[in-house]
Amino acid sequence: MFRTKKLSSHDRLPPGWLDCPAFGQEIGCIIPSKVPLDEFFNDCVVPGRRYSFRQAIHQQKVLGRKLGLVIDLTNTTRYYSISDMGKEDIKHVKIFCRGRDSVPDNGSVNQFVYEVLQFVAQQRHTKNYILVHCTHGHNRTGYMIVHYLMRTLSVSVTQPDGVICPAIPDWKRSSELDLNGDAIPDDHDDGGSAAPLHKDIVLTNDDILGNGIPSCQQDAFRQFCYQSLKLGVGARGNSQFPGSHPVSLNRDNLQLLRQRYYYATWKEDGTRYMMLITMDGCYLIDRHFTFRRVQMRFPCRRTNEGFSEKTHHFTLLDGEMIIDTMPDSHKQERRYLIYDLIVINQVPLVERPFYERWKMLEKEVIEPRNYERQNSYQCRDPYYRYDLEPFRPDGTGYWLANVDQVRRKDFWLLSTVTKLLREFIPRLSHAADGLIFQGWDDPYIPRTHEGLLKWKYPEMNSVDFLFEISESQQLLFLYERGKKKLMEGNRVGFPDDSDPSTYSGKIIECSWDSEEQVWICMRIRTDKGTPNDFNTYKKVMRSIRDNITEDILLTENHEIIRLPMYADRIRNDSKPQHQSNSARRR
Repeated sequence: MFRTKKLSSHDRLPPGWLDCPAFGQEIGCIIPSKVPLDEFFNDCVVPGRRYSFRQAIHQQKVLGRKLGLVIDLTNTTRYYSISDMGKEDIKHVKIFCRGRDSVPDNGSVNQFVYEVLQFVAQQRHTKNYILVHCTHGHNRTGYMIVHYLMRTLSVSVTQPDGVICPAIPDWKRSSELDLNGDAIPDDHDDGGSAAPLHKDIVLTNDDILGNGIPSCQQDAFRQFCYQSLKLGVGARGNSQFPGSHPVSLNRDNLQLLRQRYYYATWKEDGTRYMMLITMDGCYLIDRHFTFRRVQMRFPCRRTNEGFSEKTHHFTLLDGEMIIDTMPDSHKQERRYLIYDLIVINQVPLVERPFYERWKMLEKEVIEPRNYERQNSYQCRDPYYRYDLEPFRPDGTGYWLANVDQVRRKDFWLLSTVTKLLREFIPRLSHAADGLIFQGWDDPYIPRTHEGLLKWKYPEMNSVDFLFEISESQQLLFLYERGKKKLMEGNRVGFPDDSDPSTYSGKIIECSWDSEEQVWICMRIRTDKGTPNDFNTYKKVMRSIRDNITEDILLTENHEIIRLPMYADRIRNDSKPQHQSNSARRR
């Protein structure tokens, strides 16, 4: 019995569909195609021009290609059912992409590239193919395939070697055609597209950077981080941020500076991000342990001139995103300061001493990027445009060829701490609230690192609470063993007579007012999903009670650097730096 169906306007052929070729030239394992139509469209198509999924599967088989994946980029589900694919053991992935003049959002591109990479990785013994289609197999299909090639191969958009680019078809010249199916509600958009850039945009530490990625990809990345850091899966699974956290300096752990060799650096007031570098992009990792993709390039080190054919793949960094404000122009620049190298090209470095990881960071990550970036500005048609990377000054696209927005953070001998506090920090173009003391021979220790010390200006010592209002009562919570702990008897004051209800349910960073015996809200911590642990609170309170002022710290430091362990190593460590400075003067 034949199925009969009265065609409605919803079932009409997509405009221009008959004039499109069924499929195009294969690109690797990818076959671009127009959308196959279910057989109830047959009344609208003469027999010789029909193209259903049964026909698509058969035509590819005749050419020796077995389909294993179909990626559907149309913005509707009306064109066909996926039942035939299930019978043929073909996976179907739906990525909604708007038609007409819309460009696929970055989140959709991330999903497309991930699905193709996963499929290719599974093709070890057999070569199956991917059919990619939008409505006409022209705009969104080509856009996605080009992105995949750009992210995974050393080719630029102007170098489509071996790929024949067809002429623009006549149907594409009409602006009245709905080129990609019916419109659907906005909730299909994952919000991954970047907002338009405006000249007067104000950058803040609360800005959400990058674009979302598929949850399955995030799960795989999380697992990689946990395995690299040798972390077991706890009660909350692998969803807890694994980065190393310093502890507050007090009079007890200050003695660690006398027992082990330390270097110092400034403590910036920015946003903590780890960064995972892969061949198809970089991923910022926030305190929620959420991965968001940013387009950046990190070439591997090489000896020959020109662009590196290889980029880092599964290299894990630790760092901080800061916002510099230029003193003269008042322009803002977002900059990522890297202070540790945890994994390089899938090889964990966590057990190596810090000074080795820090030196490798410069040689293996920073120098190759700087070398290639400088050369790219001298090329008329560079393979890669570093000036289009996301950390642009004030959102205008303005770029300085000699200034990279990614840098290695400096660490200094303890003999320089006085200059660091009284000369360097006051001249910084971004906010700083103290010092970090890093054990020079320490391994990388995830989560709380008792030997990684932070000293903050006493008035800036702070605790992150969860603030809630219940039955007109103001409540402050911490975490203890993964559960909320009410801090009874603690009060909080808000600035400028703010309405406390607007802070309810949020993580707030508070400093302690010893005279009024009250916590003062400094800011909302949008980058954190949980309050401090109760043990962290106790350490901060100990630091507040000990009240190690700047003068006390400098007096202690002066005595520490006179110890034989420091005096000898400072003398030895200063020689290479002195020789380097002398060479530069010559």
